[in-house]
Amino acid sequence: MTFQFNFNIEDHLENELTPHGGGALALDSSKESSVSEREKGKHRDKKCSTEQFDLPQDHLWEHKSKENAALSQDTDISVNTANSSSNLEPRENSQLCLRVAKEHAIPKDLKKVLENKVIETLPGLQHVNISVVKTNLLKENFPGENIISKSFSSHSDLITGVYEGGLKIWECTFDLLAYFTKAKEKFAGKKVLDLGCGSGLLGIIAFKGGAKEIHFQDYNSMVIDEVTLPNVVANATWEDEENDISEPDVKRCRKSKAAQELRKCQFFSGEWSEFCKLVLSSEKIFEKYDLILTSETIYNPDYYGPLHQTFLRLLDKNGRVLLASKAHYFGVGGGIHLFQKFVEEKNVFETRTLEIIDEGLKRFLIEMTFKYPS
Repeated sequence: MTFQFNFNIEDHLENELTPHGGGALALDSSKESSVSEREKGKHRDKKCSTEQFDLPQDHLWEHKSKENAALSQDTDISVNTANSSSNLEPRENSQLCLRVAKEHAIPKDLKKVLENKVIETLPGLQHVNISVVKTNLLKENFPGENIISKSFSSHSDLITGVYEGGLKIWECTFDLLAYFTKAKEKFAGKKVLDLGCGSGLLGIIAFKGGAKEIHFQDYNSMVIDEVTLPNVVANATWEDEENDISEPDVKRCRKSKAAQELRKCQFFSGEWSEFCKLVLSSEKIFEKYDLILTSETIYNPDYYGPLHQTFLRLLDKNGRVLLASKAHYFGVGGGIHLFQKFVEEKNVFETRTLEIIDEGLKRFLIEMTFKYPS
């Protein structure tokens, strides 16, 4: 089996914060389509069998960008200029919005989770069309966070303390997915956190790769309910639904198996420090994460303190963080070099560059581990 993502990044867009929106995943195995969205600013706050991901080196995930008319309504959203930062140093004492964290229960009726959702197919993955989700929520005048209308009215995919970009799929996510394939990353038996998960693709790969427990976290509860959870449910059940002409008893057995698999997953929303408080205050003893996956979460220097503290408090002493980021995020001031400097000054973690993607937008994959595991 071969997984292939196609996108190109034009040279003149170098180092802009560029997401891949919902329709970017509207791929069928028989045809290729993807979406390029040119936006400045940034986002929020990632088994079947192991063989499925051991792909040939000459068929790694490639990326190609082309406009998709179905998502034209999403292409003009850019970062709010109010988020521009003239001082690029992290400000740990800034007054951040400490949105209270909560856990999201998995509904008993899994079909209900996928109601009014358009499911699209990637090789080995299922994904809800985010553009359709946005349209439906706007029509329904969603009574919760209402981040959709606020995002449109402010022409921004980043409204600090309100919406942190979880309704986009940012391109570094695909870089990290490609790395899983090339490095033949093993998830079996590991406890994994998809931090700032958005669509949850990184955590879903860990789920399909046999991780023993997977937690998904995003800043916005709407993102978890309307995108992350449906994506995980779709990937737990889609093989059972496809061309299924089984007897009712067999179908029930399959659905029961899917529900059992989903017990390995937990879903959380809220700000990172609040998320830490929630999981660490659980009645049962908290087992730390073997692996934390996070993509494009270091765009804002104001968040470096809480993010570093999250790694410190929740990562197992022998655990790893796999982090994907652009070199720099114009408009908000963050980027890989500033973050690495921040980490170095803390003297808790050491960082190692795994890969540099130097085509168009310069992007980095790094690994973080404790300097002193004991």
